[in-house]
Parts: sequence; C-alpha cells; structure tokens
Amino acid sequence: MNINLASTFLEIVRAGSFIAAAEKLYVTQTTVTARIHTLEKQVGCKLFVRNRSGASLTPDGQKFIEHATKMVQLWEAAKRDLPLPDGTEQVLNIGAEISLWSPLMLQWLSELNQSGSQLAIRTEIGERHTLIKKLEHGVLDAIVIHQPEYWPGVQVEQLLEEKLIMVSARQSAEPYIYIDWGEHFQKQHDAALPDLARAKMTFNLGPLALQYLLGNGGSGYFRTRVVEQHIKSGLLDHNTDYPEFTFPVYVMYRKQDKKRYEKEIKSLFDACQIEYVWS
Repeated sequence: MNINLASTFLEIVRAGSFIAAAEKLYVTQTTVTARIHTLEKQVGCKLFVRNRSGASLTPDGQKFIEHATKMVQLWEAAKRDLPLPDGTEQVLNIGAEISLWSPLMLQWLSELNQSGSQLAIRTEIGERHTLIKKLEHGVLDAIVIHQPEYWPGVQVEQLLEEKLIMVSARQSAEPYIYIDWGEHFQKQHDAALPDLARAKMTFNLGPLALQYLLGNGGSGYFRTRVVEQHIKSGLLDHNTDYPEFTFPVYVMYRKQDKKRYEKEIKSLFDACQIEYVWS
C-alpha cells in the first residue's frame, strides 16, 4: 500500500473533511478523493461517509485508524533509522517519560556510550500512552515509564522503587502544590489526604513544579532522589508527618528483542546501580 494513502486517510480524520485535508496536504480535493477511493478499493470496504458537515468514519474506518497509524509510524521510523551511521550495526530506539530523563536516562546513555556498543541510539521523550503505543507498533525498542501495561509478547521489569515524599520550601510551606504523578498516585493521594484533593495550584510536570517551589515557596510531593540534594542543602524540609507513596519505575521491551538487546538492557540496570539477573 502507498503510504500516501494511509497518511491522507489520517489527515482527513484529523481535519474532519476532504477539503480541509487537501489544504493541509497542499493538494487538490480531487487528489484526496482519488486517494481515498483507491484506498477503499485496496482494503475492500468504505471508510468515510461524506456529508455537508464534512466526513465521518464508518465502523470499518474507525477500525482502520490504528492500522494506518502503525503503517505511517513504521515508515517514518524506517526513514529516520536508515541508512545506518558509519561504524554501527543497528539502531536502538529508546523512550522515557519526561520526569525520568534526568538523571536516570542520562545515566543510561552514559553507560551505553562507555560500553563500546556498535549501536546507533535514538532517544525520545513522551507521554506514557504514546510511548507504549510506539513500543507496541515497533517504533520504539524499549521504554522507561512509571505505569506499565501488559500484553502478550511484552517484557516488563521493575528498575527502581522510588518514593514520593512531601517537602516544603524553607521560606514558606504555602501554597500546597499538587503534582500529577498519574492515576495511581491520584487515587492514593486523595484517599489519604482528602483535604488536599482540591489544590489551588496544579502542575503536570514535576521538574517545573520543583523549580516554581524553590523560587516562590510552597509544598508538594516529589521523588526522593530528586529532592534529597535540596533537603541536604537546607532549601527544602521533608515533612515526615505526611504519608509517603511508592512510585516504581519499569522498563518495557518486546520479548523477541530480549537476546538482541541483552547487553543494553543490562546497562540500564547498571545505570540504576542494580544487579540484573538475566532469566
């Protein structure tokens, strides 16, 4: 199948009409219509119903979104990875949530660089659901996240058992800042601290919340390894009267790649200073 057909299909889904998609793709509406006609002939079903308001997906069209997305992502990954850089034998595509890049992922990249591996390394920062989808589609080879998902063929291993602890700025403990550490944390947090469930200030990025707190005062829950240096320096106080929450870190990769990337996965555990037992 021509990748342009799948890309055009997805653009119509995003834009909501053939006309808007044509404008985005810098082609004529006739070209867009012809591509979708060809695509529908190839897959053997109708994908869109056109009406005055634009174009709506048929049930088959709705199902085709995931397949089209996978095809386009794999094609983009192939264009990105090929040709291989000189002196390398293959590409390792790794991803992680934003909050895990410093220092964990930086330590892993350092380990990979020192190992003398013949791999070219591609890195990506992303949101958990997007990273998991890209792993599932084969765009990423390994991801490091806080809340994994399980399906046949995926390997999930715990790297760290981090904690989220309540800290406050030395100059002022107000206001309380809620940091969105995911659904699991929210449920535990709201059950243990119902009075703090409706905070006036909320961040969805831990590093940004910490920067604000250090500069303006306040309190909130942060990862132990991140705030311990600020506690030692006297900038933050650890509020031990508040509960602590576990916040484990996991690596996910496809089981079929277990032998292929054995050395690289082991180096990730080395970066975490954990002995890895290969089973």
